Amino acid sequence: MVFVGGMNSTAILKFLQCDGVNYKMALVTDRSRFILPQSYFGVAHGHIADLKLESGTVSAQIEPWSRMDTFAKVSHFLPNENKLKLSNGREYTYKALVLATGFNHTSDHIEGLKELEHTPQSNVWVHAIDNKERVDRNYYHGWNHTNGDMICYSPKFPYKGEGCDFYALYYEHFLRQDILQGRAAKNARIQYWTPNKEIFKFSYANEIALEECRKRGIEVHFGWEMIKVK
Repeated sequence: MVFVGGMNSTAILKFLQCDGVNYKMALVTDRSRFILPQSYFGVAHGHIADLKLESGTVSAQIEPWSRMDTFAKVSHFLPNENKLKLSNGREYTYKALVLATGFNHTSDHIEGLKELEHTPQSNVWVHAIDNKERVDRNYYHGWNHTNGDMICYSPKFPYKGEGCDFYALYYEHFLRQDILQGRAAKNARIQYWTPNKEIFKFSYANEIALEECRKRGIEVHFGWEMIKVK
């Protein structure tokens, strides 16, 4: 059996090892540690140390009698031959193949965003749970927003994090405090933009969120995709 992916593939392989099966198994993953999404806000808020953001090494999680190829990717799938080739030159044949690759977190398709978010003093943050450095930077997201309206953007479905990344209400809370303290303009607003037709796919939750936006004066714009920032 060959498992290809990240945290979930590692967990499945570990489960089978603990279950006492004697299959010949191999894990193919492009990293040796994984970011733990459930720790994101705790670290971003400073409640827990960023040390808690990363899992242990794959080698510490998997019993050594299963083959491990870390920092490797699958370069070729050959399903008719029950074979796959890896970026490090190795080949595996299999009777069962488990693919759990998940979503690739990237904002490269939005022109200018990568450069802007790495500009010193830039008031731009991307909530992509991909590395510890980004989460350290996101510690300051939304605080003391003193330059007019604030735009919150959610990408097109599907993506990892949908359903739990509606930060507009969260940021409105911060902005309201800044207005009361005179750190933001009294007419500043939160704007929420997305190419989707709803905030949540669950209709009742979507209705409640929209009603809360109306109460708090949050502008909601559906059907708009961000393609460039400058």
